[in-house]
Amino acid sequence: MIFRRAALREFASTAAAVSAALVVILVTIILIRLLSQAAGGRVPADAVVALIGFSALNHLPVVLALSTFIAVLLSLTRSYRDSEMVVWFASGLPLTAWLNPVLRFAIPVALVVGGMSLFLSPWAQGQAAEYRKQLENRDEVSQVSPGMFRESASAQRVFFVESVSTDDGKVRNVFINQTQAGHQSVTVSAEGVIEQAPNGDRFAVLLNGRRYEGEPGTASFRVTRFDRYAIRIEPREVGEIELTPKITQTPDLLALPTPANLGELSWRIGLPVATVLLALLAIPLSFVNPRAGRTNNMLFAVLTFAAYVNFMGIAQAWISQGKMSPHIGLWVVHAFMFVLLLVLFGWRLAPNLRRSQ
Repeated sequence: MIFRRAALREFASTAAAVSAALVVILVTIILIRLLSQAAGGRVPADAVVALIGFSALNHLPVVLALSTFIAVLLSLTRSYRDSEMVVWFASGLPLTAWLNPVLRFAIPVALVVGGMSLFLSPWAQGQAAEYRKQLENRDEVSQVSPGMFRESASAQRVFFVESVSTDDGKVRNVFINQTQAGHQSVTVSAEGVIEQAPNGDRFAVLLNGRRYEGEPGTASFRVTRFDRYAIRIEPREVGEIELTPKITQTPDLLALPTPANLGELSWRIGLPVATVLLALLAIPLSFVNPRAGRTNNMLFAVLTFAAYVNFMGIAQAWISQGKMSPHIGLWVVHAFMFVLLLVLFGWRLAPNLRRSQ
């Protein structure tokens, strides 16, 4: 009992540290990608934080599965490195005695991963898709960011504002370039403000500015000075988000068993199964010779995890495309990894069996 509690405590502490590190790396990668999109004007700057949260929640099941695998691997590798395994085997205990504490640690984590993959991930992806749709359907004025040129959805207008006053909400130094049917107009003003009429219509009102109109390549231009110039903001209808298997809730996937839905279901079910199998694989993979290199097993373990996840993705794609039966694709990758688990255990136990003969 003391051994089991110590092993579980070490597994948990190592998994917490690994999970924190992986989450930081994940959030950093997502942040870099979203900041590049925000710099290019594809994502508003005020939407970055929310999209980071949704994306992190979506990837959290894979992070937990990897953390469980690494936690068991590092803990048992430390036992080999500190010669604790020598005492373990000298006491007559086999390597398979580690199955019980590892399963006690991995199964609760697998249940959490299953709940996240079956319910949390599709919810997070659905919220992210809905949020992005709302951002796309915002009117053109709402998408203007200070200090950045912004093109309208119709590619007929380019907006620019230098700054926005936090006191009265007015924008300073407005520039609008509009091209339509070979006719070009440039409007500049010292400041502007958004006003709403009694009937609900919204107007972008420019104050103290000039408007230049004409045809490019000709000398026919007209300059108009104005104290107040109002442009009606056309409302945009909020379209429906496309319902894909990734954002469909698990009960709905079961209710409509199309190939695409079954492929997505195989991924969601496969993650908790992979969590348990990876934790068990860490037992034979953790062997390290203290007098030899200490990175070979870790390198092989990382490659094993990457191959496992990629094969699950391939099986999901083949099921979605109808190239593989769902009944086969759901378990073929996990069955292969289970056979690999038995082979690795047999390989590690073989020297002990030979010495006992």
